[in-house]
Amino acid sequence: MIFSLVSGILSLISNTMGTLGYAGIAVLMTIESAATPLPSEAIMPFAGYLVFTGRFSLFGVALAGAIGSVVGSVIVYAIARYGGRPLVEKYGKYIFISRRSLAAADKFFNEHGISSLLIGRMVPVVRTYISIPAGIAKANFWVFTVTCFVGSFFWSLLLAWGGQILGNDWHQVTPYARIVSYCLVAILLFLLVYWFLKHIQSKSK
Repeated sequence: MIFSLVSGILSLISNTMGTLGYAGIAVLMTIESAATPLPSEAIMPFAGYLVFTGRFSLFGVALAGAIGSVVGSVIVYAIARYGGRPLVEKYGKYIFISRRSLAAADKFFNEHGISSLLIGRMVPVVRTYISIPAGIAKANFWVFTVTCFVGSFFWSLLLAWGGQILGNDWHQVTPYARIVSYCLVAILLFLLVYWFLKHIQSKSK
């Protein structure tokens, strides 16, 4: 059962990219970012493998991945913003939004505020659902969109680069990508805290 599901997902990914090229990457990442169980950890490493074969460019796949992520995230953001939490909780289960995943995204958003919109894009699981609390909180749309694009670009670039480096073993990217993503999050948090402290210090003078 699981093997058939995985095979079906990989077949969908390869066929979509093979038919639509860069647009296929964007379409797949739109679906992934709209809170569906289509993992970016499979989409982008395979795109990286196609960079390895010479079909795509690394920058091109990262850009396509980021654009798709923005489109999917804006859809979820709009649903959460105008429908509110009751709508998400009532119908979220039909598009695989569990209460546990929503709670994790809520916690991350509440702990990190606006910075979570950038950082959360590089955290597995959270990245898919962070648009929901952002929409419910009515976060500034343009701040949301820009941070979504930047965070998604680096996440897509990381996964695609891993797929390119591993070549035929592109499917082994996931465990390494998660370690690197957490390291990137730690660095970003450190830089944000440093900037905040320097800002406060300059204000007090």
